[in-house]
Amino acid sequence: MSGSGPLHGVRVLEFAGIGPTPFCAMLLSDLGADVLRIDRPGTPGAYATEVLARGRRSIAIDLKDKAGIEACRELARSADVLIEGFRPGVMERLGLGPEEMAEINPRLVYGRMTGWGQTGPLAKVAGHDINYIAITGALGAIGPADRPPTPPLNLLGDFGGGSLYLALGIVSALLERERSQLGQVIDAAIVDGVASLFGMHAGFVGAGMAGGRGQNMLDGSANYYRCYECADGKYVAVGAFEPHFYALLLESMGLDAPALKSQSQEDWESVGARLSEIFLTRTQREWSEMLEGTDACFAPVLSFEDAVKHPHMAARNSYVTAFGITQPAPAPRFSRTPGEIQGPPTRTNDGGREAALEWGLPPSVIEAAARP
Repeated sequence: MSGSGPLHGVRVLEFAGIGPTPFCAMLLSDLGADVLRIDRPGTPGAYATEVLARGRRSIAIDLKDKAGIEACRELARSADVLIEGFRPGVMERLGLGPEEMAEINPRLVYGRMTGWGQTGPLAKVAGHDINYIAITGALGAIGPADRPPTPPLNLLGDFGGGSLYLALGIVSALLERERSQLGQVIDAAIVDGVASLFGMHAGFVGAGMAGGRGQNMLDGSANYYRCYECADGKYVAVGAFEPHFYALLLESMGLDAPALKSQSQEDWESVGARLSEIFLTRTQREWSEMLEGTDACFAPVLSFEDAVKHPHMAARNSYVTAFGITQPAPAPRFSRTPGEIQGPPTRTNDGGREAALEWGLPPSVIEAAARP
């Protein structure tokens, strides 16, 4: 199973995991890769609504069994990419580490997804998104000054600093392989990815332009860059950072009081408080009818259900209904080789034996290794 996207023909061997690893595999599948997931025997695999598990096939293999390890090695022989999200050292103990796999397939791109990285004092310690973004300095910069830092779901660490950097590393290694004819190991640590994402803020710090939480232009403190509550309890987002956009915002709202025109940090609190009172006089819909579609840098803050129905998102088909599930469409978009959702979330052993045959495994090896 390989889609029509730019990664058509690329074979990816995925060792089942959680969070950033399956999301990376989903991205590669959406872009056309043929992804085969190794699941643990006796597990159900993905549920029907588990979008991150879409678009690949699955085979259950016992990694504690000699026949299972041999089957994984044979699959790696035919793979272009391997991705795993175990703690450092696990794949080596199984005999499936990068060195062993490079002997079998020197062209194999070996992607390793962890929170802390393969090395360092915390490398083998348990953790989750909130921990990883905490030690990078990112979490400490998010949220109001008078309340605890606000975790941005697991978008920043798991998916932004993790999955996307692993996917970028994989496609970069595949491109480099065209020159060297050799694969390589990608140590994709969430802490490294988040640190990279934090680059602009690091520049602000270096220039002396960044204060603590609640004192930065982009953290919701500035009167021109924050969310405001409306009369119906819903919210709108204002991002009128540039002076001419902020002036247009005030003009479009019918506001000409000189005191509201200030974007100076010393006035953030007082002007923001006054704008908060004004936004409470109308509903989100009323403000949207007044401001959306202008250069006032305005948008309603929507739930997932409402985002799906928003005219702009609907016009671009940013969300689609596939296999009975409303879900994000493949991204980004390609002019000649568009991505596609190759299939629904995969249950354990869905199509995996057929995939193993396509990848060149002898039926006897499959029968010896495959489990219910």
